[in-house]
Amino acid sequence: MIQDARVIAGFTGAGISTESGIPDFRSPGSPWMRHKPISFGLFLQSAEARREAWRRKFAMDDLYRGARPSLGHLGFASLVAEGRMPAVITQNIDGLHQASGLAEDQVIELHGNGTYAKCLSCGRRHELDWVRRCFEADGEPPDCRFCGGILKSATISFGQTMPEGPMRQAQRLTASCDLFLVAGSSLVVYPAAAFPAFAKENGARLVIVNREPTPLDEAADLVINAEIGSILSEFVS
Repeated sequence: MIQDARVIAGFTGAGISTESGIPDFRSPGSPWMRHKPISFGLFLQSAEARREAWRRKFAMDDLYRGARPSLGHLGFASLVAEGRMPAVITQNIDGLHQASGLAEDQVIELHGNGTYAKCLSCGRRHELDWVRRCFEADGEPPDCRFCGGILKSATISFGQTMPEGPMRQAQRLTASCDLFLVAGSSLVVYPAAAFPAFAKENGARLVIVNREPTPLDEAADLVINAEIGSILSEFVS
């Protein structure tokens, strides 16, 4: 199917990064359950919530600081490098697709990126090392260096509006592809999970590689329940 495809849309979820040592959100005993993300509304309303959000953020970062791209990430990077896949749509926030060699414009991040911070007022980027130094110095997260606004990890929190630009990019890629390749997503988080269904309705073939069954398995042309790296390593160049 990959060899026959004209345009492949890649789509990845947490499962591709668990093979890099990053825990997913729903597994029993997941550290995300001990450090649950704080809702966007509460983050805005409460300085105490912002302090706690940053404490939890840095605690989670410490758990997977040494994570490196998996064979799955490298497989997708190879398909992009060969011109078979214009970009990868991802639900992940870990930056491992970029670490695998993809350029920023080759990764469509539906849920943002947890490897840096952004100002909620002016949108300027701030590096986490600086934010953490300030936070650990006096227990208070710093304000934006440029406008004094609130800094937040550049992820999309519960209750926060989905990013318009990446959503439009994902829709365009989905509409143009003739093969939609899912890897490591449970396909239960919407609106992100609507993209593979839209691709199938638009005439594309749908392939799902995931360790567990998904709600879209019956609609897919091919379902492979296996480790993602073991399948996609075939395409690593």
